[in-house]
Amino acid sequence: MKRITVDLVMSFDPCYDRETVSKLFAGKKWMLPTTVLKLDTVSAEDKIWLLCRNEFVSEQNLRLFACDCAERVLPIFEKEYPEDNRPRKAIETARLFANGEATQKEMDAAWAAARAAAWEATQKEMDAAWAAARDAAWAAAWAAARAAAREATQKEMDAAWAAARDAAWAAARDARAAGAAAWDAEQKWQINKLSEYLGG
Repeated sequence: MKRITVDLVMSFDPCYDRETVSKLFAGKKWMLPTTVLKLDTVSAEDKIWLLCRNEFVSEQNLRLFACDCAERVLPIFEKEYPEDNRPRKAIETARLFANGEATQKEMDAAWAAARAAAWEATQKEMDAAWAAARDAAWAAAWAAARAAAREATQKEMDAAWAAARDAAWAAARDARAAGAAAWDAEQKWQINKLSEYLGG
């Protein structure tokens, strides 16, 4: 298994300076990729950034790792678009390609179809999200305005708006916290899966 040195990390042009990278090595001259995976001082994103390279994982295993990661989120897409199998076909073709059972032409066609599906879904989701946010904001604003106009003073109106704003921020924080927990779990899965492919 290839040894990782400060010089090697720096050759990949990290966003950290040499001094910061050197501190991560804690006086060691080198580390193994499996050691990097166990470091608490390095984020999951940085571990994946460093180790998802041909220097540490074979081209075949890099492709298979990408397929594994893509398959994890495929149910989200398929729940929204059950009739659209383009992303699934792209992942299947990528697996075949990684194992030498599909051509580059087949791979290119499958990924072009998957990109088109992703673009269409993104546009629909963005349009729907903006419409929902706009409608919710207007509904809340009008409801608050009507209630305030009936019996509130300017001070009470301000308080109502502040309460609505605070409630929206609290909901956003809760959603962010739930998303952060899910993202942490996903990163742990990715690190475990990557460790399976290291050296293979």
